[in-house]
Amino acid sequence: MTNAPSVLFIGGTGTISAACLREAIELGFSCSALNRGVSKERPLPAGVELLKADLENSQSLANALKGRSFDVVADFCTYTTDELRRNVDLLRGNVGQYIFISSASAYQKPVASLPITESTPLRNDFWDYSRDKIACEDYLVDLWRYEGFPGTIVRPSHTYDRFSVPVFGYWTQICRARAGKPMVIQGDGTSLWTLTHADDFAYSFAGLLAAPQALGEAYQIMGDEVLTWDAIAQMLAEAAGVKEAPIVHVASQTIAKVLPELGPGLVGDKAHCVVFDCSKVRALRPGFAQKVPFWRGAREIIATHDADPDLSAIDPETDAALDRLVAWADQVA
Repeated sequence: MTNAPSVLFIGGTGTISAACLREAIELGFSCSALNRGVSKERPLPAGVELLKADLENSQSLANALKGRSFDVVADFCTYTTDELRRNVDLLRGNVGQYIFISSASAYQKPVASLPITESTPLRNDFWDYSRDKIACEDYLVDLWRYEGFPGTIVRPSHTYDRFSVPVFGYWTQICRARAGKPMVIQGDGTSLWTLTHADDFAYSFAGLLAAPQALGEAYQIMGDEVLTWDAIAQMLAEAAGVKEAPIVHVASQTIAKVLPELGPGLVGDKAHCVVFDCSKVRALRPGFAQKVPFWRGAREIIATHDADPDLSAIDPETDAALDRLVAWADQVA
């Protein structure tokens, strides 16, 4: 790419950002990454400039960004309006496009109608994370309307890669399936969910980079595959060598009582059916075809975890909590 636009990834080593960084490099963008430079799971590709900084330290960020300007800044690591205001103040006048990664969990729950589009109302009464993302979006929209700050909003849903186990309880659920113990799935297992491999997300995301028509706009990015939670669990079990894993269904509200740290994400997001219309983002980069169906992604996940003892250990506390949920389900059956 002649006179390649410069792109700064705030992050660059996370589940989504690492894949987007690789895609941008393949398309010829000049890429830098702003992070601590310590990731072992997803190291930066060759040729990427590292701007080393502690993202929680404003002075560290200011030092790393001093005197720099970028055609695009893609921010994968901001969660509150205080953080966002700080970043905008540091970059104002030195960025042609600021892409903020929000979340599809910000959409109204329960969803009033499907499919979800970018115009679906934003409201989540259950999850602080989602409400903070909504506040960040509101801040960027106001900046665009009243100051012309060049923001673009992106809403991913459940995006994963080989290091991610996309069921609550994570790898411990796989260990249970292999041991013949029940996996625990929220609800009745039939609600619809969209899983998107990070590489498939990255294809559409790259269409937003340095795109003038994306300024002031919001885009949701997901794949096409819609699965039930039972199907997701069984695909993971099959990839782990378990032909048909036993599954116990427990209400999300009950899971939230036993594992309160998971409650907001379940009740405020994963307990609901989600089906998305992604035609808006695909108009910017046509030709999307999902490369990684979940049966293949599940094999990647299992192979990666089996090859790394640090990833494949069972969590005794989680296992005990899942046992309590199974016992509860037996009592009310």
